[in-house]
Amino acid sequence: MGAEASIGVVGAGAWGTALAQALASDGTPVILWARETDVAHAIRTSGENPRFLPGVRLSPALSATDRLEDLAKAALWLVAVPAQHLGAVLAQAPLGHRPHLVLCAKGIEAGTGRLMTEVAEVQAPGCRLAVLSGPSFAADVAHGRPTAVTLAARSLADAETLARRLARPHLRPYLSDDPVGAQVGGAVKNVLAIACGIVVGADLGESARAALVARGFAEMTRFAVARGGRAATVAGLSGLGDLVLTCSSPRSRNMALGIALGQGRCVADALAGLPTVAEGVSTAPVLVAEARRLRVEMPIAEAVADLLQGRIGVSDAMARLLARPLRREDEG
Repeated sequence: MGAEASIGVVGAGAWGTALAQALASDGTPVILWARETDVAHAIRTSGENPRFLPGVRLSPALSATDRLEDLAKAALWLVAVPAQHLGAVLAQAPLGHRPHLVLCAKGIEAGTGRLMTEVAEVQAPGCRLAVLSGPSFAADVAHGRPTAVTLAARSLADAETLARRLARPHLRPYLSDDPVGAQVGGAVKNVLAIACGIVVGADLGESARAALVARGFAEMTRFAVARGGRAATVAGLSGLGDLVLTCSSPRSRNMALGIALGQGRCVADALAGLPTVAEGVSTAPVLVAEARRLRVEMPIAEAVADLLQGRIGVSDAMARLLARPLRREDEG
């Protein structure tokens, strides 16, 4: 099969590499773009990505490049670069053939408050867009462990067509026509995972973590609805499912960051200890700004943002949350 039949994956971090491996596992040709020349070279020569996904033997159907032009004939791109780099990457990408873009980053653009589809609409006009989100650790996907995700497009027909191309025996997409709700879930859960990590690192107990997940989910739902998404979408894989995963395991970069903060490390030191990007750090302040613009109460997200920016400490954040006025649980 030639390049015309291939799938392009943009971004050779752990998540992009895992997606490329999953899609190439049945022999489908996949072209993986790496920003780093040495990463592309390592994949080509060793069949592994030792920097970002060590220990995973990659399919021979997966090829790697550091030239975006090599994806120019792929009709389907999965874009898995970090959220804050999406606009810059799409701006330099060869998109004249108008590929179908499946956006796999989870975040909100700093400075603009735009969701990833809104960024792509500006930088990739004319391309049909979809969103892939849900509870999915890269290592699980790469090793072929069962994973279910949300695949959201404006049209269910588009989502169904894409699902047929992306589904594998171990990777099951559920369809949605609510890309806004799917994106909000993926972005907000990163911020809440930092909060859960703080609870764990500070040894505040499992009861506190459970309460934070439940109240954080309420914040996520309020924000999604205010942003134009649906509560039912947030109650699915891309919202609640992803929230449960990232608030349950230190394999989550955002939760690992929170654990370090809860143990008393400063933000700079905690970030230096992470091998890759924790999207919640960039998302927290812009999420809070957007919530205020929409008049949505998000006290947990506000506490995380203030803590990351050094305005309060862990004990101050917990005291502030616990001192909030008593109210009905379903209020807001």
